[in-house]
Amino acid sequence: MRSDETAGEEEVAMTEKNWNPNENPIRRHHYHSVLNRGIYCLSLAASVLLLGTLGMHHIEGFNYLDAFYFTSMIATGQGPPPSIWPKTESGKLFTSFLAFVSVGAMVASLGFLFGPFLGKLWKIGIVKVEEELESLRSPKDKKPK
Repeated sequence: MRSDETAGEEEVAMTEKNWNPNENPIRRHHYHSVLNRGIYCLSLAASVLLLGTLGMHHIEGFNYLDAFYFTSMIATGQGPPPSIWPKTESGKLFTSFLAFVSVGAMVASLGFLFGPFLGKLWKIGIVKVEEELESLRSPKDKKPK
C-alpha cells in the first residue's frame, strides 16, 4: 500500500474517533455573513466595471462616461448600446473578452450573494414535497417510523 493512501486512512480513522454527534459539524466560513458576501460581490462588480471602463477609455478613446456606460451594458448582458461601439480590432477583442469575464463575474456574484438563501429555500421546498408525497400514499404503503 502506498504511504499517501495509508495517511488518508489514518486521517479518516482519526476523524471517526474524534467525532462527537453533539457538536455542530458545520464550520462557518469567513464569508458567511450577508455583509461580507455583499462587500465581496460589490467589490468584484466594481473592479470589473473599473477595468472595463479604463480599458475602453485607453483602447477606443471613449470618454469615461461613455466607457462606463458601454461597460455596464456589456457586463449586465444587454449588449452594446446602439450609439457606441468599438471601431478598432483591439477594441472588439477587448469587448469580447470583457463580455465573457464580466457576465460570468456578475452571475457568480449573484450566486455567491444569494446562494445560502436559495439553498434554504430549496431545502424547504424538498421538505414540503416529501410531506405532500407522504400524505398521498395509501396507509398500507406507509413505512413505520
